[in-house]
Amino acid sequence: MIASFFSPTGALANILPHFRARDAQIEMATAIDLAIKEKSSLVVEAETGTGKTFAYLAPSLLNLDKSAGQKLIISTGSKALQEQLYLKDLPLLLKATNFTGHSTLLKGRTNYLCSERLNRFMLETRFKQPNMHSELVAIKDWSLSTNTGDIAEVDNLPEDAMIIPSITSTNDNCLGRECPSYDGCFIVKARNKAMEADVIVINHHLFFADLAVKETGFGKLIPDADTYIFDEAHQLPDIASQYFGELLSSKQLTELAKEIDFVYRTELKEAKQMAKAAEQLRAASLDFRLAFAMEKGSGSWRERSKDRAMQLHITRLRQVMNFLKQVITERLGKSEVLDHCFEKITQYSLLFERLTSAQESGFSYWYDCTKQHFSLNITPLSVATRFQNECDKKKAAWVFTSATLSVKGEFKHFTHLLGLNQATCLQLSSPFNYAAQSLFVVPRLLPEPGTPGLAKALVNRLAPVIQASKGRCFFLCTSHSMMNQLAEGFREALTLPVLLQGEKSKQTLLDEFIKHGNSLLVATGSFWEGVDVRGQTLSCVIIDKIPFTSPEEPLLKARMEDAELKGGDPFFDVQLPQAVITLKQGVGRLIRAEQDKGVLIICDTRLVSRKYGNLFLNSLPCMPRTRDLDKAINFLSLIE
Repeated sequence: MIASFFSPTGALANILPHFRARDAQIEMATAIDLAIKEKSSLVVEAETGTGKTFAYLAPSLLNLDKSAGQKLIISTGSKALQEQLYLKDLPLLLKATNFTGHSTLLKGRTNYLCSERLNRFMLETRFKQPNMHSELVAIKDWSLSTNTGDIAEVDNLPEDAMIIPSITSTNDNCLGRECPSYDGCFIVKARNKAMEADVIVINHHLFFADLAVKETGFGKLIPDADTYIFDEAHQLPDIASQYFGELLSSKQLTELAKEIDFVYRTELKEAKQMAKAAEQLRAASLDFRLAFAMEKGSGSWRERSKDRAMQLHITRLRQVMNFLKQVITERLGKSEVLDHCFEKITQYSLLFERLTSAQESGFSYWYDCTKQHFSLNITPLSVATRFQNECDKKKAAWVFTSATLSVKGEFKHFTHLLGLNQATCLQLSSPFNYAAQSLFVVPRLLPEPGTPGLAKALVNRLAPVIQASKGRCFFLCTSHSMMNQLAEGFREALTLPVLLQGEKSKQTLLDEFIKHGNSLLVATGSFWEGVDVRGQTLSCVIIDKIPFTSPEEPLLKARMEDAELKGGDPFFDVQLPQAVITLKQGVGRLIRAEQDKGVLIICDTRLVSRKYGNLFLNSLPCMPRTRDLDKAINFLSLIE
């Protein structure tokens, strides 16, 4: 059945004239078909070029019986992938499988316009940024005609536009059924539509947000399903840790103070004491942030909370929160918004007490600071038991797939993190001919990471390679500091366009990279994955070093603590496998199609000088290897 669907005379070939199935794609689809029929768990690493999207959509749709009320949930790693799947790939497979059920796209609440907050924002009319007025006009005009309320529909509105938090809601400030605009609420409409649909496309954050809501006993965001597909599944452990933990932030506290001040100015103008208490909360939150005495960063809250100066701020914030709660109590029932604020201050006070005791075992207590805000966090050392319990609750098929799940052919790092010890694991190699399409270089005589002057040395050694590549190069960095140093150096050394992450939006940079056709893009973070540049527009990928996450990074630290408690080796059991998976993601940017050719350069001699280097080398595609940059230049010179 499945094999015939992918055959040269099958359903896909009939609607896609140039479709050509791959053996690995059919093997993946067959395994998923079996998992769905048996209601079992399956983990599939499908390397780039396998065609994994069609491989999981076909059996999922062919097995979905809408007459029996069955539902399919597909979760992706980002909103961009979510939209691509829903708007491009899913319609093709719906047609090919003749599936006539209903499908829908559901995002998190911060993607939908909140009419109540838009009206409130218009009343305030205080614009600190000159472009906020034009953004407001565009949003107001769009709001009069939109059916979905999805802010992505607003033309030319950046994803990070400063106005968005003011015209969308969060769990903390949503009034729920008490909201005057509840009947027309876009997020309620979207969730109701998802409850009725047969196929629901979501993202990982929304999946775990749903679990968090279900744990409170107050409803759910998405329906239970018969089949769950997780694409880009390598992201799940980190996201699960975020949602299975708790946090209290200065953003939450200052937003609460703002809500109370709004009630004072619009409904209870006689409640001056309440307004003063709200201002005290705002000021105490800002003072608490200053007490960290750092521009940004994270660390152990258990240790930091013991500081004498921090103890004074803890006492002060506790007093202010208790006073505000007392003042609001005297006015309960006079305002629906204020009653909601009372629930929030009660919740925050209880959480603050749990955070400041920092005694609960099995959790990591940590703080994180940006330039203006702080957050205090409790993260479980392991999410495996809780996630496995969720899988066991539902008699469903669970499929987890990504191009990067294994380490040296083994899946135990991923399956251990999520408790998927009974899952069947399948590894599928890419159909690409890496031996002919690529060259892998670890250059000789480079300084080790951390050596002073490393950025200058990298610019000097690699500028000729980038010239030979005619630009068409990604330089992926493991830190913003190195990224900025390299961009500055290459702009002095090269006449080619040098694009830098952060100077423009991600999509704008990608569009410019493709348009120029001879650019160097220096980037970090988000450009390591989810970026698909096909053809010879991208012919060279350079990585500054092995992407080891700092052992002080909170989520990694929590897992390392857990490994140590269980008698394991934190470096080899946790930090090393995570670095392998991250490196595989970066390497995966190079060869994206059967005609692509390119050079991979990793500027870290530890790959050949340290014993653990073999773990990385044996986890990467089988590319021809050299240490000679001149061979890279020769290879690149032959690429059209």
